[in-house]
Amino acid sequence: MTQASNAAPTLATRAERYATGKALRTGVSRESHADFTPDPHRDALWILTASDPGRVQALVPERYKRMVVSPFTFYRGAAAVMAHDLSSQPYIGATVQACGDCHLMNFGAFQTPEGRVLFDINDFDETHPNVDFTLDIKRLAASVAVAAQAAGLPDKRAQALAQATVKAYRTFMLALAEKSPLEVWRVDMNLVDELARLDDANLETKVLGKLVKAEKSGTPADDFPGFTTSGTGEMTIVDKPPTIFHVGQDGEAVHQVLNQASLNSYSATLPPDRRLLLDRYALRDVAFKVVGVGSVGTYCAVGLLATADQEPLILQLKQSWTSVVAPFATWASSFANQGQRVVEGQRALQAASDPFLGWTQDENGRQFYIRQLKNRRLGSLGELMEGKALAAYATLCGRTLARAHARTGDPARIAGYMGKNSVFDVALAQFAMAYASQTVLDHAKLEASSLVPHPDPEATKAA
Repeated sequence: MTQASNAAPTLATRAERYATGKALRTGVSRESHADFTPDPHRDALWILTASDPGRVQALVPERYKRMVVSPFTFYRGAAAVMAHDLSSQPYIGATVQACGDCHLMNFGAFQTPEGRVLFDINDFDETHPNVDFTLDIKRLAASVAVAAQAAGLPDKRAQALAQATVKAYRTFMLALAEKSPLEVWRVDMNLVDELARLDDANLETKVLGKLVKAEKSGTPADDFPGFTTSGTGEMTIVDKPPTIFHVGQDGEAVHQVLNQASLNSYSATLPPDRRLLLDRYALRDVAFKVVGVGSVGTYCAVGLLATADQEPLILQLKQSWTSVVAPFATWASSFANQGQRVVEGQRALQAASDPFLGWTQDENGRQFYIRQLKNRRLGSLGELMEGKALAAYATLCGRTLARAHARTGDPARIAGYMGKNSVFDVALAQFAMAYASQTVLDHAKLEASSLVPHPDPEATKAA
């Protein structure tokens, strides 16, 4: 991994910081980002299986079952593989709080406490401070290319979509570089405003209709826990196997993961006003929850809390490991708990974060972050837009990533490096296509491996 010069002085003028960013091109040219040649000794499956021992063993096959569906689902679960591959890529020296796993499906819509619907990054398991901005934009661009190919689009179109995504990031970063730090901090991606930018009346109508339906519907999404109340007032979470259930499939009771002790530890990480709010609820029940693609098999639980009047609050606890992009940090960050890393990264990157974000650990030393679990019907808007209007959705993701990076990095320095022409866009689109080809090969290797449960041919014949 090659590195350029140190960060620009904090109090330099906007023009000076832009010039400093532009000067970084002499160390790492923009054109050089087009190149991707994988390590000939790399083994994508070995990288993937390295984390399996720490997972719930009964769920490990489910992880690979989800990843093998398509090259895109493989890509979603292979953040560690791409982190390994990017270690040999040019490193600029313009750092941000990185998302760390920035692909198309890690964005989504959510409602703020004030009732506004924002579009933003929504997964922070791999977030890390002091990481070069190019890691996130390369992962996003490559995800666009992989998704486009998986949707059956020709390579020329896939490359054009990846290039448009990078252009959206670059041009919005140029605009943000002209704002004051306070103005940048206040920018958010209001979904209604962003839809108006799409110039697609049909899509806008569909998305707005979905928003209205989600707001009026009291029906929870499929992966959102329901609960029942007995005649004696006991409240319990309703099992929805295979995603929500009370006892871990490896025989471990989930109460070892989320109990009153870990809840007390979590409470201590909240601001005083949120701690006061949490104290008005008591823990009633806990269940295991299977989440995501790459996260399958990590310890994740949902806790049902309620007031004496049986008013519910549902919290999600999710295991946190060292980020796959931690080796890219320009200087080490010390986190007593990896859940703290996730919480601090989410607060820095999101325009409006969950008020219940905090962290804890269980009696076995496993580390977690906790957030309020909300009905994710709004989150499915991303799937609608990705499917119906990939070009518009991808550029929205590009703009959203630029907003997040501008909050946590130096937008003038980053803009100065990328410039005002398409050189950077073209290079990253070429990289995205090369990495998409590698992803297809890696997916095929997984498909042919013993990691994926295959039906017994003899049993199939007998049936």
